[in-house]
Amino acid sequence: MRSMSRRKGARLMNGLTHLDENGAARMVDVGGKAESARKAVATGRIRMSAEALAAIRSGDAPKGDVLAAARIAGIMAAKKTGELIPLCHPLALDAVSVDFTFEDGAIRATATASLTGKTGVEMEAMTATCVALLTIYDMAKAVDKAMVVESVRLLAKSGGKSGEWRAPDA
Repeated sequence: MRSMSRRKGARLMNGLTHLDENGAARMVDVGGKAESARKAVATGRIRMSAEALAAIRSGDAPKGDVLAAARIAGIMAAKKTGELIPLCHPLALDAVSVDFTFEDGAIRATATASLTGKTGVEMEAMTATCVALLTIYDMAKAVDKAMVVESVRLLAKSGGKSGEWRAPDA
């Protein structure tokens, strides 16, 4: 049954780079690719009550400085992306930043990851964003358990064969 599923997958998903000729998952070989400067920017937000937003803004959240912890967590997560996402390459990142902006009823996280290498850093920027937002949730859940993480997405990427890309509405 397993090999049948793989053959069917290969036939239906022909041309996908993470599948071998039998439809089995594989890590893409980037050995022959040229190195280039690569950068990716991702964003997402967490909606919350006015009370939670005020506690985070003033630094009065029960667990301490929420945004400082979330920034460090996001950076650490970007560095661990290759361990978390099964087919991602482990990358030696040159830089990762995580920034926050207060919005009406929410906090937006924006992560930027960059390196000079053979593969892109989109997953690292997305992972940094997600973990930063989850850390905000963890740090402020005593104030608001109904917070909602939403709209995590890639905003832009540059470098590599495909060059520049920007989200249409970014």
